[in-house]
Amino acid sequence: MPTRTLTYDRGGFRLDGSPLRILSGALHYFRVHPAQWPARLTALRALGLNTVETYVPWNRHEPRPGAFERLDELPAFLDEAHRQGLYAIVRPGPYICAEWCNGGLPAWLTARVGGRARSGDQEYLAAVDAWFDRLLPAVVERQLDRGGPVLLVQVENEYGSYGSDQAYLRHLADGLRRRGVTVPLFTSDGPEDHLLAGGTLPGVLATVNFGSDPEQAFETLRRHRPDDPLFCMEYWNGWFDHWGRPHHTRDAASAADALRRILAAGASVNLYLAHGGTNFGTGAGANLADPPFNSTDWEHSPYQPITTSYDYDAPLDERGSPTDKFTALQHVLATGPTPELPTLPELLQPETVPLAETAPIPFGPPADHPTPPTFEDLGLAHGVVRYTFRTPARSPELPLTVEGLHDRATLLVNGVRAAELERGVPAEPVPAPGGALVELLVDSLGRPNYGPVRDTWKGITGVRHERQYLHGCRTEALDLDAPLPPLTPGTPGPFALGTLTLDTPGDTFLAVPDGRYGYLWANGFLLGRYDPRGPQRALYCPEPLLRPGPNTITVLELGPATPRTVELRGSAF
Repeated sequence: MPTRTLTYDRGGFRLDGSPLRILSGALHYFRVHPAQWPARLTALRALGLNTVETYVPWNRHEPRPGAFERLDELPAFLDEAHRQGLYAIVRPGPYICAEWCNGGLPAWLTARVGGRARSGDQEYLAAVDAWFDRLLPAVVERQLDRGGPVLLVQVENEYGSYGSDQAYLRHLADGLRRRGVTVPLFTSDGPEDHLLAGGTLPGVLATVNFGSDPEQAFETLRRHRPDDPLFCMEYWNGWFDHWGRPHHTRDAASAADALRRILAAGASVNLYLAHGGTNFGTGAGANLADPPFNSTDWEHSPYQPITTSYDYDAPLDERGSPTDKFTALQHVLATGPTPELPTLPELLQPETVPLAETAPIPFGPPADHPTPPTFEDLGLAHGVVRYTFRTPARSPELPLTVEGLHDRATLLVNGVRAAELERGVPAEPVPAPGGALVELLVDSLGRPNYGPVRDTWKGITGVRHERQYLHGCRTEALDLDAPLPPLTPGTPGPFALGTLTLDTPGDTFLAVPDGRYGYLWANGFLLGRYDPRGPQRALYCPEPLLRPGPNTITVLELGPATPRTVELRGSAF
């Protein structure tokens, strides 16, 4: 294969000496079913783009120390981009933000190092180095100068918004070079002086991220890097959603106007996002407001989990369908003929699927502890854990207090549902007599993906009976990142099962109209979390997950509800 060389100066990029304006779109391989990568990449080309950008989520590929999974995904995605004639930008982190759980950092690692993450701490760097040793060979083999599509590789991600450890950034950059990355490296930060000062490195291309006012952003970048080309690495043409908050949208004309001004400045650009996709499974992140924060209800809790949908009001919606924004941006980007948009699967007709059977949670074997362990102590990143305690037999009736709840729990006293608890939301005291059986059914939402690496644990840290801590705790766990164990239908429990019978599969969105909150699977694949507080009302189920004939729909309802149906709908919102 012919090899190519990318260079740059103040005037822009050059590919083998010829000018190249990088017109990129973010499309994350881990948010799209692999069978749909070809269609989504074709749609990027139809938008007028010549490059695709993707992050790499470390926690997806090393869920347990030294246990690497799905390492074939990124190279397969890059190969498909190359087959379609697209260049590629790879952003390997190790931290990625991306509204992805823990910013892509493995839960087992942040449980160990806490606030020492994203610094020159030796324990943290040893884990990063081991990860990069496994990840980077596939990227190196696919660089431009080896006949592949990869033309840029990022160092960390928006580090200026987090820290100031220049030795840490240098360690990462040197490590990329040492492992064979020869294409240009880059950083990306907000267009503010202190963010660029903290997040950039001498000799490494600096880029900026923003959603408006490109002239001011590029003026700031020029002050720091007068000899670098202008590049908006994240042009935010939409935004993400939190549960319980309104769905974000951005006017297509406004998005097109800002893009036009970016290009008028002579800059390269990466649309964040061209296609958002879905936070399948437990992938969604969260945001955490800085204290102090007064909270009286869930909507205003400082902890704000991100929805399963990552639609982002992008030019291609969650199922890959072009929006009005697609047309508006295409008019700005495309300078000649573009490919036809691919044909999408048919949307299935609306239908109601009865949930005819129930089943209990298939917990693993119980374990006893002197104090309640976190999920991480149990080897879980995400799951459902039942914590069981006894109040002292001679104690009077006293209020219970649950400490360190991350993130939701049902509290039962002597087998009776007594309270629904939420992280960051004050709860009324629940009385419990002496000798009472106290159970907490705890499940986890996303870890914060932006800001300080703190409070990343899941589970609880303690239960008090008035001032007295309850010791002697039994746990039973269900790992939600593992394949669902066999269920025992016909037995009462929070699982509910139904059958969707199809002649021909298609795309659909599945809703649990009478559910409170929980998880939804299609043929054993965890689509994600549902929550009727919105703004998302249904979970995207792509065609490749379904088959002709019977399809098993599984619901785990953890709230005070008994779902009886699942509905097929035409959209998530």
